Amino acid sequence: MDGSTLHRIAARTAMALPAVTETQPFGADTDVYKVVDRMFAMTADLRGVAIVNLKCAPPHGAALVRDFAEVSPGWHMDKRHWITLSPGPGLDEAMVEDLVANSWDLVVAGLPRARRPLDPTRGAQQP
Repeated sequence: MDGSTLHRIAARTAMALPAVTETQPFGADTDVYKVVDRMFAMTADLRGVAIVNLKCAPPHGAALVRDFAEVSPGWHMDKRHWITLSPGPGLDEAMVEDLVANSWDLVVAGLPRARRPLDPTRGAQQP
């Protein structure tokens, strides 16, 4: 997967989730995706390479870093709770979509129950 495709899939997936806003607090070249004002994804260019930062459960993130050359500990983020995706042949559309949705789920699960958005495609409020 090339960098522009990585950014496009991550952005499309993030914006399709409930209660998501797109902001650019770090400048025009960095898009930050938030759910109820909490960041769950970021797309940027790092030294000319497209990257996507996503929240990830520590055991899952460690396994992804171990198994995929395109996944590294979160750039400029908490290395235990965030991962960075980079372009490469090991990523496919379904994987990027799943990782973005998983990041959203983790952030929503940390919100107070009354502030959690309802995802109609899942049929119930997030636990």
